[in-house]
Amino acid sequence: MSRIHTPDSIEDAPEASQPLLRNVEKLLGTVPNMFRLIANSPEVLNGQLAFSAALNGGKLNAATRERIALAVAEINGCNYCLSAHSYIGKAFKLLDESGIDAARRGKSADARAEAALVLATELVKQRGKVGEAQIAAAKLVGISDAEILEIIAHVAYNTFTNYVNSALDTEIDFPRLETRAAA
Repeated sequence: MSRIHTPDSIEDAPEASQPLLRNVEKLLGTVPNMFRLIANSPEVLNGQLAFSAALNGGKLNAATRERIALAVAEINGCNYCLSAHSYIGKAFKLLDESGIDAARRGKSADARAEAALVLATELVKQRGKVGEAQIAAAKLVGISDAEILEIIAHVAYNTFTNYVNSALDTEIDFPRLETRAAA
């Protein structure tokens, strides 16, 4: 059970959050617990959804975005996000089981995706303090300056959701996975 109230339905959420949750429901077909929990603060929910939408319109493809989410969740020890992004990766046919497993280890068979993962995992481990070598390695495989900024933004966004779900112990409503550290 979550450490703070998770509204049972859209109607149970604060009034200002309800239209935002209806949009989530239209997009996903359901409203996962994380969104209902964040709905306790309409401002935070609005910011979270806007940040996500902006990043989804960026240059990184959906599979790379899911790989980054999996790698960040694994490092940060967030079972909710690991479970959610594994489900999303499979459900939207972005990643298969081996791709999910590789992403959790910061690896990919695709050189560009792996370079993005190396940068993302170093950003998490070094708390943003990566060096010129990590940026140069990403550029070496053709990752643009815009994509480097997006990788940093995805790390920040996923760290936020990891912290929300870990700090508040959001009830997992996806097929459950445990981070390797927790297993």
